[in-house]
Amino acid sequence: MGRLGVTEILIILAVVLLLFGGKKIPELMKGLGSGIKEFKNASKDGQPADKKEEETK
Repeated sequence: MGRLGVTEILIILAVVLLLFGGKKIPELMKGLGSGIKEFKNASKDGQPADKKEEETK
């Protein structure tokens, strides 16, 4: 029960497509990608991105 098979992944993708529609999915993925990027930068530098931007000004 811990692993997802191809069928389960396809069902999840179909539900997501039905809920958000085809036009919203790229926006959601862009937001998710930028959030992950900020998290990686913050964890690598040891400080939040907002403080880092303030120091460079």
